[in-house]
Amino acid sequence: MEKSNEAFVTVKTDTLLTNILEAYPLYFDSVLKNKDQWRVQIIYTQIDRGGNGMPKLTHHYYNLQPSLYFYPASTVKLPVAALALQRLNELSSAGLDKNAIMITEAGAEGQTAVFNDPTSADGKPSIAQYIKKIFLVSDNDAYNRLYEFLGQEYINNSLHKMGYDSIQLLHRLQLNLTEEQNRTTNPIKFYNAASKLMYQQPLVISGLAYQHRQTFLGDGYKSGDSLVNLPFDFSKKNRINLADLHSILQRIILPETVSSGQRFNLTDDDYKFLYRYMSMKPGESRFPQYDSTYPEAYGKFLLFGGEGAMENKNLRIFNKIGDAYGFLQDVAYIVDFEKGVEFMLSATIYCNSDGIFNDDKYDYENIGFPFMKHLGEAVYNYELQRPKKVKPDLSKFKIDYTNTNF
Repeated sequence: MEKSNEAFVTVKTDTLLTNILEAYPLYFDSVLKNKDQWRVQIIYTQIDRGGNGMPKLTHHYYNLQPSLYFYPASTVKLPVAALALQRLNELSSAGLDKNAIMITEAGAEGQTAVFNDPTSADGKPSIAQYIKKIFLVSDNDAYNRLYEFLGQEYINNSLHKMGYDSIQLLHRLQLNLTEEQNRTTNPIKFYNAASKLMYQQPLVISGLAYQHRQTFLGDGYKSGDSLVNLPFDFSKKNRINLADLHSILQRIILPETVSSGQRFNLTDDDYKFLYRYMSMKPGESRFPQYDSTYPEAYGKFLLFGGEGAMENKNLRIFNKIGDAYGFLQDVAYIVDFEKGVEFMLSATIYCNSDGIFNDDKYDYENIGFPFMKHLGEAVYNYELQRPKKVKPDLSKFKIDYTNTNF
């Protein structure tokens, strides 16, 4: 069951993606039959390079409905990570950079402080360390600290100015806080390596005015040990649609395809930093260092279903995943350096067949992860045989992951 005050737009589906899915009936027959129940949406972008290396993009869609709500989960960390670097550039006159020591204080009920970070090389928290953890293992606390640094108004107003009018990023993740507590962000101080105070910002209470909506999904939800037989209210949960996520990925990976006014305010070093950790495997990281609990493909749903080894050493995935409340997403730029393959692929699917939220009974294993894995394989296989006039120069995405200067 769904109730919403949001007008639904025309569904965007084209022949190419439909044909790709239909070519693998073993994997996608159920998807094709249940696309509305599973709220499947896919965007596939072909990239063709001209003689000057400039990319030309061709977008393809399957069941894309920008007004069809899905809970974006950890995919919201992608724009927030970019905005954190942008904000540092705006504060560069104070001498700030991503490695400055960031001390978060607690100034209101529900807030917690951070004075140390044992996962970093020097034991100190920083924007750089939070961004690393966001992409390596989708760390929620790391996201919350960036949310507190930026504040609700800066995040939403910045994205709205870039043309993402419908985005609402309204809360921290995995914390049971009130709307007012999420509007209120912590006092923060930045220090240099000599412990000199460089910049501080006080506790801030957001005055963001955002469109109120009525978004109710499902048939019920668990509250403690009780089952409430009413749809679950997502009206004040984060909202960002797949088209916007895909576009944000494009602006980070291929900023040259949009005008300078539409880009994040990032330096070349910022882009390199993002590319490194968007594509790094957990086991390649020294600070933080992760054990075998995190397989190579831990954060890679497309092509790998989030598990196992990534044996093709020429393959890299620059992406951000999300999964919560039965919703599963991946927004990815995928390259094969040997084959000269590059494409963007984003998808979301709803894996909650019983319609009950908060019961920890979601269909990730039997529906969501297999769908993502096989979708990535199907599009990758299509790209392998798709003719290109110019083999792309992908050297800027080849990264030495043993380099410790980041």
